[in-house]
Amino acid sequence: MDYATLFGRIKSATADEREAQAVVRMILDLGLGISWADALCGRLESLSPTEQERLDDIVRKVEQGLPVQYALGRAEFCGRLFEVSPAVLIPRPETEELCHWVEDALSSLSHFGRDKRGASLLDIGTGSGCIAITLALHLPDAQVEAWDISSEALAIARRNAEVLCAAVTFRQIDILNWCKKPSVLASPIPRGGKKDTSPYDVIVSNPPYICLREQADMEAHVLNHEPHEALFVPDDDPLLFYRAIARFAKETLKPSGKLYFEVNAQYAEDVRNLLIQHGYRQVTIREDSFGKPRFVRAAYL
Repeated sequence: MDYATLFGRIKSATADEREAQAVVRMILDLGLGISWADALCGRLESLSPTEQERLDDIVRKVEQGLPVQYALGRAEFCGRLFEVSPAVLIPRPETEELCHWVEDALSSLSHFGRDKRGASLLDIGTGSGCIAITLALHLPDAQVEAWDISSEALAIARRNAEVLCAAVTFRQIDILNWCKKPSVLASPIPRGGKKDTSPYDVIVSNPPYICLREQADMEAHVLNHEPHEALFVPDDDPLLFYRAIARFAKETLKPSGKLYFEVNAQYAEDVRNLLIQHGYRQVTIREDSFGKPRFVRAAYL
């Protein structure tokens, strides 16, 4: 398969020239380790039989509507490659901004010290593990824990942590039912006791936040292939996970600890108001690089 044939097949599958160019570059780079320039100079015509078979398989999957990251079995996040499959969401560039916000904030908190030693972080709804693993690698002295309800997602997250040499503790926990299993916590939830016995300095989450009614506006490759349990919430309760996590964080954040959310831009103010109603302070909304209100941070006590 030469470059013209590859581009033509991908363009037919995506129906958009700019998207086709981006997909082709991902296939070349992440799938074959070939630069775009080398492909234009004929490198594709000298692929080994094994490489040609892999290329054909990837292109065929994209033509069938599979997102290119799933076809490749990997996605880039914060400069690293993460294994992905339809069991986990494809990491988004916006979520990289959430990681950077957490990292920048930790460096300014005096009780962590200059090297952030002693920080304990929890990522709720970890999926591929991209948030937890990135924070663990960027904050090597921190203790990082990650939860997900899906055993398939956790298997992928554990493999990613192993490949990337990240120290993360993974647990299979449903945050909507956390109070039924208090024994899974790293340390006891204080019930009227001293708050400094709480486990976490930071809790971060990119939970499901798309209402079911929004499906009509979604791209088919997302709707048909990415895990619905990680995407959708009921139309009548779009803040379902934010409410549960806010309640949990009130019991488990250390003094001056922070709660970080990625949010549906339509509900950023609603999430802010929910946190204020639950007693949080210093509630801040931050826009993503596209100018949408995408992240919320709050402190409790």
